[in-house]
Amino acid sequence: MRIDTLTMMMNSGGAGNMFAQLGSVIAGVMFSWAILKRFLPHDLRAYIDRYSQRFFRYLSPYIQISFNEYTGERLMRSEAYSAIENYLSSRSATQAKRLKADLVKNNQSLVISMDDHEEVSDEYNGVKLWWASSKRGSKTQTVSFHASVVAESGYYTLTFHKTQRDLILGPYLSHVLKQGKEIRFQNRQRKLYTNNGWYWTHVVFEHPATFNTLAMDPGDKQDIIDDLITFSKNEEFYARIGRAWKRGYLLFGPPGTGKSTMIAAMANLLNYDIYDLELTAVKDNTSLRRLLIETSSKSIIVIEDIDCSLDLTGQRKKKEKVEEDKEGEVRQPGKRAAKDEEGKNASRVTLSGLLNFIDGLWSSCGGERLLVFTTNHIEKLDPALIRKGRMDKHVELSYCRSKAFKVLAKNYLGIDDHHLFDHIWKLLNEVDLTPADVAEHLMPKSASKNAEVCLESLIAALEKAKKEGESRAKEAELKGEESIAEVNVETKE
Repeated sequence: MRIDTLTMMMNSGGAGNMFAQLGSVIAGVMFSWAILKRFLPHDLRAYIDRYSQRFFRYLSPYIQISFNEYTGERLMRSEAYSAIENYLSSRSATQAKRLKADLVKNNQSLVISMDDHEEVSDEYNGVKLWWASSKRGSKTQTVSFHASVVAESGYYTLTFHKTQRDLILGPYLSHVLKQGKEIRFQNRQRKLYTNNGWYWTHVVFEHPATFNTLAMDPGDKQDIIDDLITFSKNEEFYARIGRAWKRGYLLFGPPGTGKSTMIAAMANLLNYDIYDLELTAVKDNTSLRRLLIETSSKSIIVIEDIDCSLDLTGQRKKKEKVEEDKEGEVRQPGKRAAKDEEGKNASRVTLSGLLNFIDGLWSSCGGERLLVFTTNHIEKLDPALIRKGRMDKHVELSYCRSKAFKVLAKNYLGIDDHHLFDHIWKLLNEVDLTPADVAEHLMPKSASKNAEVCLESLIAALEKAKKEGESRAKEAELKGEESIAEVNVETKE
């Protein structure tokens, strides 16, 4: 009977009346609270606000987390805020109605983010959550030449159901930060750094070299590419085996074989920055460590022509005499003063300091870094400097042979085959010519110069080099015979 009465009341509009009364009550409460706020003391209002918010939070099944744009006393921009902004860029582009855009990568591409007071949804492992963008005024004021304005800073609010607390605070936020940093890394403008004493300066890195344009054996090239990509994806492996996430490359070979070009190709393949370290400009080992600390992850630290850098080549220095010839110092005081003045300005970086830089305790500051040394004379380097574990992979870049020539012909002339190729390959196996020398002959010098003219110019250069090599060999042979004859004469006497 009661059920029938309730059904009749709902059908007759009782439910509508009930909701109307509820709405009136809520409106009355809000109106009364607005009036009371004007007359209640500030401390009492704050007390009521605090406990009313606690009451509503107790009733609400949702949790909110705020991520402020600026943190700390120095108001540095939060890395978490930047990572979230990058992570939400793709979702903002498809969901938000008001967007913000900014140029990156030397004004070549746009990054989209949601405007203030917009909200987008996300889903992780079947759980739905919401991100909102807001702004708040700062307590401090920024004074300009025209007026005093209140600075504003943004913040993101993440809202999710309280039953998903462990999932969101653990795996989800780690996922957001990792993805956001990766997006920022891909969108950044890469830089080429060089050291001026103990600090770095930089320019935009825009070298066009790739492994496709590198003149070397395709098999060796692919081996290097595979090694680099494997290294860049093996963070967990390096952590598991207890090693710093870094790898050393030693590039050696005659001048003009493409060592610097390979470094640029490595940076373009992995999207890394380059730190070109000039050892002669570093004052001492402490300054060297400071430079290392200031390098970023996902970078290549390069020391070119290390056989010419300071006194770090050959075997370790023999022990010097502890006592000096005091009489000589007295006799030549001017020479002694000149030596002291020269010593003040010279770099005091030692081989021990450089070895600690490569794989000592300080080398573990930061991760995902390549150390690349180049040299024209590998035999001059101290074995301790280039052993495995420091320079893990040795890459020889030698003279141009048939496979490297095919790459150059394709790059410079746009051809895969020609009737002169067989003759050129034969000469390249007999003559030592660097890829840089070969490329110079393949470079068109005028608009009308065709491929055959370039190849004939290269053949002429190869034949000339072959004749010069044969003449030098004959001269060396004659000198050897003369030396043997002189020795025989002296023996008879």
